[in-house]
Amino acid sequence: MTAADMSAFLDQEFEQVKGDFTIEHVAANQVTVRLNIQEKHLRPGGTVSGPSMFALADVSAYLVTLAMIGPEALAVTTNCSIDFMRKPAAGVDLIAHVRLLKLGRQLSVSDVLIYSEGMPAPVARASLTYAIPPAKNA
Repeated sequence: MTAADMSAFLDQEFEQVKGDFTIEHVAANQVTVRLNIQEKHLRPGGTVSGPSMFALADVSAYLVTLAMIGPEALAVTTNCSIDFMRKPAAGVDLIAHVRLLKLGRQLSVSDVLIYSEGMPAPVARASLTYAIPPAKNA
């Protein structure tokens, strides 16, 4: 799937996050996704909340999986481990760089590094596993 295909799919299937994410780059087994920071993503003090960073990691892992298998609304997260390593800059977008480490018939495993725009070191790292539903003709 292309970035435009994935954006249209997200808007259609997941209206609750419409406008939250921008898919900036798609390559084989890689995706770069931006969380467009809004007031709803901030915690007291103006920094991006942990749940918002988790959402970026989760959506990014989902998108890198879709980039390889095509549109599949029923792929679901089965595992996530996230390390929050440093405080993001206040009120700036977050950018996730995702690598698909393994793609099987039933599972995909991804590694996500999240950066606060303008900061050289990552603010979080996540490992996610997605379950892929059986093919419709199987």
